[in-house]
Amino acid sequence: MNRIVIAAALGFSAVAPAAADAQDFAITNATVATGDGGAPIEHGTVVVRSGRIVAAGAGVAVPAGVPSVDGTGKWVTPGLFSAVTDLGLWDVDGVKESNDLSADKSPFNAALDVTTALNPASEHIAVSREGGVTRASVTPFNGSAIFAGQGAVIDLGADAALVVRPRAFQYVQLGEAGARLAGGSRVAAHTALRNALREAREVAALPAGAQRQGDVLLTRADAAALGKVVDGTQTLYVGVERASDIRNVLALKTEFPKLDLVLVGATEGWLVAGQIAAAHVPVITMPMRDLPASFETLAATLSNVGRMKKAGVTVAIGMFEGMDQPRYAPQQAGNLVALNKVPGATGLTWGEALAAITSIPAQISGMGGKAGVLAPGAVGDVVLWDGDPLELSSAPVDVWIDGVKQPLDNHQSRLRQRYKDLDRTYLPKAYSW
Repeated sequence: MNRIVIAAALGFSAVAPAAADAQDFAITNATVATGDGGAPIEHGTVVVRSGRIVAAGAGVAVPAGVPSVDGTGKWVTPGLFSAVTDLGLWDVDGVKESNDLSADKSPFNAALDVTTALNPASEHIAVSREGGVTRASVTPFNGSAIFAGQGAVIDLGADAALVVRPRAFQYVQLGEAGARLAGGSRVAAHTALRNALREAREVAALPAGAQRQGDVLLTRADAAALGKVVDGTQTLYVGVERASDIRNVLALKTEFPKLDLVLVGATEGWLVAGQIAAAHVPVITMPMRDLPASFETLAATLSNVGRMKKAGVTVAIGMFEGMDQPRYAPQQAGNLVALNKVPGATGLTWGEALAAITSIPAQISGMGGKAGVLAPGAVGDVVLWDGDPLELSSAPVDVWIDGVKQPLDNHQSRLRQRYKDLDRTYLPKAYSW
């Protein structure tokens, strides 16, 4: 990443670290969790050189000349990878001028690209970084059509170069929300989806300069964007909850065999987990859903993730938007570990839970083996915690992204420091006792 930034232009208090500042460092004597699904390793060591992981685990020797951090009593993990977020797209939800989440009056939908709106100086990014989040996928949200547009993969480094993979995926909303957007029923939503994919396929097959014939519902830009979905070069994220809707999504591959699908939501996924696994379609979901908030989530259960995982589905914890902030990912994962103590419930092991917020969302986002894991060759995204990261009482001590140590201060932390002791010194001047 290019980390040479003019701080004033971004509103930062100091110039962010440059790529050349990627540090060689090691963390020793810590409990190391590599993020690959395995159990934590006690008295482990992690070595990072030139912004990349060199080694991680027990019995790792620190190369001569590499500075070491004593991790005694602390834990080391890869940086958290938050899938399907709204990071960088808004400042204040209720102030439309600061909100780029959706474009309900735009003539375009599938062609919309979030990268032009992403704000690296967003406080939401800084707050998430303090919580141990180092990378994320950012999705647009639906305006007036079932297609929301193209999302991106970002890193949360304190610089302007946040985009890692632009136009990484296309997002389409089905189910109850998609039905409302398409004209009032699931029939309309599925017809709109299939027609759009067919039209995009026809446009892609036209000779250069040829004009489209017959019915045309997509703008040229939307058709071009969806052409990448049809030929499988761009992943299609599908928002869907009900078991029957999931079956219909999986059936799309009969007509469009190159589709690279990801299910988002899938609250009733456990009911069709075998079919999802057989189709090799991964799922991104928010696990703490145990109440039927709508008719399409009547079968909601906290065991959804565990049961899908047990059936062989690749499942990541995600969908962090609004008040469901990315920094809450460890809490979500920790609950799935605790769920194993509930009779009749199905949760995850500790290692599986950590993987669901690190390596698995990285894999689904196209960075498998490169992020979300402490393995040789992976990016140097490392978090040093003061305790078990899946415990509510634990917090990051230090965060590195691409081997660069990151600032952890933000507006929230500065307010906390200002008012934590209620000393008169820190009261605004307009206040009096």
